[in-house]
Amino acid sequence: MILTRRAVLAAGAASAAATVLSTPSIGRAAAPFEQPALPFKEDALAPHISAKTVGLHYGKHHKAYFDKLNTLSKGTPYADMKLEEIVTASYGKAADKKIFNNAAQAWNHIFYWDQFVPGGPNRPEGKTADEINAAFGGYDKFIEKAVAASDEVFGTGWVWLTRDDSNKLALVGYEDGNNPVAVGRPAYLGIDIWEHAYYVDYENRKPAHIKAVLENLVNWRFVGDKISAA
Repeated sequence: MILTRRAVLAAGAASAAATVLSTPSIGRAAAPFEQPALPFKEDALAPHISAKTVGLHYGKHHKAYFDKLNTLSKGTPYADMKLEEIVTASYGKAADKKIFNNAAQAWNHIFYWDQFVPGGPNRPEGKTADEINAAFGGYDKFIEKAVAASDEVFGTGWVWLTRDDSNKLALVGYEDGNNPVAVGRPAYLGIDIWEHAYYVDYENRKPAHIKAVLENLVNWRFVGDKISAA
């Protein structure tokens, strides 16, 4: 399933680990907006995502979204909003497209790093596992569906674990910086499929990157907490 811009608009009609998981960085706000510290060392995701990729991804791309958002939001009502509020308030407004793009990508990447905090299970457990199995037919099928969803995104974007119209878990491809939150849906897990997320390590082998992330890096306690809280 893919939500293009048009479809999205239609849809809108361990102690350190425990600390991050219990108080997600996403809740932070304030103008000027500050990029949260990376919640692990740059080499913590290697060999699946190299320290070089993390350094470039976090230190260059993620930082740039915050820098641009601070410039764009200065002197506007958005400067007084929380990051997630900017995402929902600016979504679909042509005049605020640049603000939305940068706010959404700033938010997306905070979520992205937090879901990789080491220390939790790398497979779904309990009720989360039951829901994954019911929706996708098992974890291997879940990975296959994630790859398939990424193939439906033309160009840059994300694959998000969210819910569909029937409230069933679904993997949905979103173009560019779009995310489920913008259209009032929950975000449980996000896979960045912009080339800066994987090209240094995997070149054009995007499916290999997605499989490596889902088989080795996701902290399913983080995901399970999100699902339970929804």
